[in-house]
Formats: sequence, C-alpha cells, structure tokens
Amino acid sequence: MVHLSTIPDENQVVNGKLAGGIKKAHLQLVNDDDSFTTSVYGSRFAARDLPKHEMPEAEMSKDVAYRLIKDHLSLDGNPILNLASFVTTYMEEEAEKLMTESFSKNFIDYEEYPQSADIQNRCVSMIGRLFHAPIGVEDDVGAIGTSCVGSSEAIMLAVLAMKRRWKNKRIEEGKPYDRPNIVMSSAVQVCWEKAARYFEVEEKLVYCTEERYVIDPEETVNLVDENTIGICVILGTTYTGEYEDVKAVDDLLTKKGLNTPIHVDAASGGFVAPFVVPDLEWDFRLEHVVSINVSGHKYGLVYPGVGWVVWRSAEFLPQELVFNINYLGADQASFTLNFSKGASQVIGQYYQLIRLGKHGYRAIMSNLTRTANYLSDSLEALGFIIMSKKSGEGLPLVAFRLPPQEDRNYDEFALAHQLRVRGWVVPAYTMAPNTENLKMLRVVVREDFTRSRCDSLITDIKQSQQLLGQMDQDSIKKQQDFIHKHNTSSGKASHNHPKYRKEKHSLQGKTGKTHAIC
Repeated sequence: MVHLSTIPDENQVVNGKLAGGIKKAHLQLVNDDDSFTTSVYGSRFAARDLPKHEMPEAEMSKDVAYRLIKDHLSLDGNPILNLASFVTTYMEEEAEKLMTESFSKNFIDYEEYPQSADIQNRCVSMIGRLFHAPIGVEDDVGAIGTSCVGSSEAIMLAVLAMKRRWKNKRIEEGKPYDRPNIVMSSAVQVCWEKAARYFEVEEKLVYCTEERYVIDPEETVNLVDENTIGICVILGTTYTGEYEDVKAVDDLLTKKGLNTPIHVDAASGGFVAPFVVPDLEWDFRLEHVVSINVSGHKYGLVYPGVGWVVWRSAEFLPQELVFNINYLGADQASFTLNFSKGASQVIGQYYQLIRLGKHGYRAIMSNLTRTANYLSDSLEALGFIIMSKKSGEGLPLVAFRLPPQEDRNYDEFALAHQLRVRGWVVPAYTMAPNTENLKMLRVVVREDFTRSRCDSLITDIKQSQQLLGQMDQDSIKKQQDFIHKHNTSSGKASHNHPKYRKEKHSLQGKTGKTHAIC
C-alpha cells in the first residue's frame, strides 16, 4: 500500500494543529537580474514590450532577441497563400545555404570578390542569350547588361539611357531637348510612373478599354513624335498578365520609317515566354528593341530582390552615364542607382540557372501554365468572367470578375475579404485609368502553387460565394469593415505619414509608403 504523507512546516504546526491563523499572503515577484538559465519566456524581456521608437540602452541575450523577433514576425501572413504577389516564395535548401554564406559580401567590391562579380557576368550572358541578344564585344556590337535590386531599378536605368541618348541627338541637331516624352500603356506598373516623374519625362498613355487591356499598336505608334525618347511595351501586364504585341509595334515603326527605340518590360514574362512560347518574337530579334528588363525574383525563381537589364549594344548606353571608380582597389565601371548591395541574390540566380537549366525552367513554367489553365476553366465554370489569357498567351495568372448581376449583394472586394478570413490573399482592384469601373480579382500562379492547393482555393471560393449569397447588403458591409480593420494590414497600418495617405493627398497616381519618426 502506498502511503502519502505531508511535509510539515515546524513554524505552522503546533501539537499537530495549524498555527493560530494563516498569515496574510504576500506577493513576491522575482526582480533579480536575468541569469539566462531559465527559458526566453522566463526572462524580464518577455514581460515587456519590444522597443518600438527608441533604441534601448542595455543589451539583451541573442537567444532572447531572436525568439522575441521571431514571435513578432509569426503574426505575418503565410507567403505561400499570398496569391497577390509575383515574388518567389520557394527555393531549395542548397540555394538558401549558398545565399546565406554570401550575406557578408558587398557585391560592388569587384576587387575583393572577383568570383561573385564573374558570376554576375555569367548570369548576364545567359539571360542575354535567352533574349537573343547580339554576341560579341568588338565595335560595340555585343549586348551589355547588369544586375539590379529589381526591375524598378532596371527600368529607371533604361529610361535614363533612352533619355540621355535622345538628348544627345537633339543637341547634335541643334534642337530643343526640354520636353522629352515616353509612350506606354495606362496599365504600366507604378515604377514607370516613378521613372517618368523623377526624371521629368512626360507620359503619353495608350489607354485600356473595357474590351482591350493592353496597348493598341497603331495607337501607340501614332503617339510618337520628335520628343519621344522611347516606347515601353510590356511582356505580361500587372493587371491581366497579357503579353503586349511587341512585334506589331516594331513592324509599324519600320513601316513608317521611324527609328524610335523600344524597351520591353519583361519583369514577369522574361523567364516565362522563352520556355512556354519560344517562337514568340518580342526580344532582340526585333530591330527596334534596344533594352529589356527582367525580374530574377519573380519567375526567375530567386528570393527578392534581384533584377536584370540588358542593352542591345553599348551604343544604347551613353558613356557619360557610366562611372569609373578605383577607390575599392581596382578600376571598375558602375551604372547603378545605388552602390553597395549584397551578392546573395546574384549567386541565387546563378544557382537556379545552372541547377535547373533550360529543361528545368521549361518544366516548371509548363506546370504553372497548366495550373493556370485549370484554374481559369474552373472559375469560368463557376460563372466568373475571365479577363486573362490562357495557354501561353500571357503570364501564368488568372484575372477574373463577377458577371453583371443586379440582385447580387456582394462584389469582388467582398469576395476578396471573405477569402482573406480563410487565409488567402487574393487581391481585388479596379482596372487601369479610363476603365476603373471594372472590378476584378487576380491569382498569380507561382512555382509552389500546386494543383492540390489550387483545388483548395477553388473550394474556398465556392464556399465564400455561398456564404456571401446568404447575407444581406448591410451585413456584408459590416463584415467588410470589420475584416478590413482587423484582418488586413492596410486597415491597421500606421506606417504611412498622414500627409501622404491617399485619402488625404492625391499624388495623381499610386502613393508610396513613407514612415514618420515618432
């Protein structure tokens, strides 16, 4: 038999009885300095707010700092369920290891890290050949290129090159050069608006219509005048993923005897079209295409941020824009908007190019195209109007909208909010200027968006529609307001300075994020 016995306290037990009364309990909390023999959550830091505005005076243990920041970041969304973004969310462990081992390398220091610089050159060569760039270095006939932080920097460099080349020609001809313009679609990504505004270039827009979501080649060429520095043509628009017809624009320029340069914004399509529709002519095979940008961190399958820009030849990159420096130990040429940057993303790009090869990229892009086609067909069967193209005529994404229906109480934004509650980030937005009355949703099919996950999304869309269909308009409005306020980062955002919030101050376009010092 097991006997359970108490452990007596001699101060409280007198002749087997409790003392004359239990003393009032006193709260005694530990205030000793941390010895870090307890867990992270037993340290004094776990009972405090993380520093937000002022740098703390004292240090903390590395283990505590890591765990508390990691816990804080755990409140972020799940990247694989973010179907709004083109940015890569999966790389192999070997690639991640290589990139981690290169965190400390400053890529711009070619003398110290010559192998990293050589890897960039290899990537430029491989990507240039993928775009059918002229090969060779004699007499300025060979293509040149560089890595960038992303396509935004690449596009700004390309715009600078086109503007300076146009300006030099105008000066030679004794003509004014104070009113440069660039022709582009109203559906361009915001970085084009930034480039035009920052570098004081007038935007000549080819507006979308309710039946056409890309540029009309004839209208595009008709906007060209003597002050046009170039034409932007997009290989995969942000809104619907459709490829604009680069060849049609090139043919019309030739027909009209115009020598206007074309820049192809292949941020998303540059690593898709060569493998899915290799016969599509959009690159340096066309006479007027002088420069191309592509994002390595989109369908180039590298974590953000890395981009690439390639020029047909040195002729299209004016010498005065390139800086020659020697204070890092060797003479080197530099054409970038920033200076220092890590080598990790460039090394990650090289890993993907040689690890996958053309066959690997072709296999991945083929699967993405099949999944996008499947999702498009499934949504069409549910009654949605499909706005994107299928089977290689555009990016592997699906843009869709609800059919016109007077008795429906919900719209695309309500559906997006309902999906957000289920964990999915499927953006709802309005089309480009002049077609803002069109509401739409978009699903970007990335490498890690499998057929199985696609089926889960379709099921949640069905269930969300059923739930919304049972609610009246007032209930939907209240639910949307609640979700926007409590389930979306924009509803809880405090990072935008009041002066620059869109509802307070319109900047004629999309506003950037600025942070006020509190």
